[in-house]
Amino acid sequence: VQLQASGGGLVQAGGSLRLSCAASGTTFSISAMAWYRQAPGKQRDLVATITSAGTTHYADSVKGRFTISRDNAKNTVYLQMNSLKAEDTAVYYCNANIRPMNMNWGEYWGQGTQVTVSS
Repeated sequence: VQLQASGGGLVQAGGSLRLSCAASGTTFSISAMAWYRQAPGKQRDLVATITSAGTTHYADSVKGRFTISRDNAKNTVYLQMNSLKAEDTAVYYCNANIRPMNMNWGEYWGQGTQVTVSS
């Protein structure tokens, strides 16, 4: 099972970006999905989470600006980012709890996508 993230790029402050992350591979189940971010020289921080039922949680720094959603039929999680600020600049990673067929639940990470916000 792999997670493939896309949608990063360069945007001006106040602009918007939409990140996507799709899970692919052999038959599997997915529970919670999330987005994290890591700025240069800093630890990786949680941005937002979403359960399989659609319950969401956000870091205080992105509340009201970012929206996490998922399409269970497509095994995809999204992060809509609006009103972007320079401090949102980071590599964004998707994360999911996945159980491949005949295996145990495990934590999987996408490869990361760079988001750069110019002020």
